[in-house]
Amino acid sequence: MTEALQSLINAETRIKVSSTLDKSVGKKNLTDGSPETCWTSQQGTPQFIQLSFPSPVIPKKIELTFQGGFVGTRCSVECLPSGRVDGERKWGVLTHIYPEDVNRKQTFELVPNDAHLTEGGVESLKLVFEESSDFFGRITVYDMQIFGTIPL
Repeated sequence: MTEALQSLINAETRIKVSSTLDKSVGKKNLTDGSPETCWTSQQGTPQFIQLSFPSPVIPKKIELTFQGGFVGTRCSVECLPSGRVDGERKWGVLTHIYPEDVNRKQTFELVPNDAHLTEGGVESLKLVFEESSDFFGRITVYDMQIFGTIPL
């Protein structure tokens, strides 16, 4: 039996980006649902999108729609596990994804390299775009959705 996935991005999810080309292509455009708007980074790699969730989540799938020619072609998906009792909380690499240089929505299953990273849920997720199909290293994302479950 597969568990039903739900959108993990809501009004309480905080989004931070490494840079923005200008105000017209800001981070709010990542999740506004409009195919007309986008987030575009400044030039240079790496660039990142970081999401902080209001409560722990277990991310399972990500959907990204890039502008062709401005695609993050190698992406490290990092997470900050929630509630570490051993004192130190640090970012870990959940997995890597390799988007194609195309304009359509692409879906990636987030299969953890280390299952311990997500067992209690994560409080933050970071997509680090290590390479771009753009010569100058810019990234343009029209839509981003993250699906998963809420730990009990």
